[in-house]
Amino acid sequence: MRQSKLNQILLTVGMLAALAGVFAVNAGAMHIAEGYLPVNWCLLWGAVCIPFVVAGFFSIKKRIDQAPRAKILLAMCGAFAFVLSALKIPSFSGSCSHPTGVGLGAILFGPLTMTVLGLIVLLFQALLLAHGGITTLGANTFSMAVAGPILSWVVYKLLRKVNAPASVAVFAAAALGDLFTYVVTSLQLGIVNGGTVKFLTIFAVTQVPLAIAEGLLTVVIFNVLEKYSRAQLQELRVL
Repeated sequence: MRQSKLNQILLTVGMLAALAGVFAVNAGAMHIAEGYLPVNWCLLWGAVCIPFVVAGFFSIKKRIDQAPRAKILLAMCGAFAFVLSALKIPSFSGSCSHPTGVGLGAILFGPLTMTVLGLIVLLFQALLLAHGGITTLGANTFSMAVAGPILSWVVYKLLRKVNAPASVAVFAAAALGDLFTYVVTSLQLGIVNGGTVKFLTIFAVTQVPLAIAEGLLTVVIFNVLEKYSRAQLQELRVL
């Protein structure tokens, strides 16, 4: 019975992610493409990410020790982020728009765990899909796998602390985490190329509605998990 429930969860997540892909064809966080950041900035962003990645490995071990049955949820969060963030929509000056999918994992496992999963997702996308780049991997990891998840986790925890409904907290966490990723990417590009406000303005056209859509999708998935994997969520201290 338990395996059947888990299969239902995975099937639902897959269908919802695919549905998101269909509706996001004309919509949009970003991957900075290869060659759009100077080498010194690429090295800087990579160095900044190292302590977060190291801490992320320890966080994953702690979470798995805390809730061994949650391994399948961890894998699902990685797959969810991969599918959503692979929806490549060309944007302005060497970047592209897409959902991030990291809010769900940040809520369930914490932001440091998503740093590792996000790095893996971005690496595979750069190697297999030419989405993002190897030299810009550090910058993309910081914006999508460090900054976004941290804000998502903080927003979720704060709203739950003031007794906001879980659906409200999840929506706000996923949507704001998505938006914050594009803000950080705009700063990364603006520092190098100038015109941070220009990047923010152009990205916002697609990013704001897409962040809302990602927030709603994350709420639907969270509700499914709450129904079929409540015990695991309680072990992870999400509920």
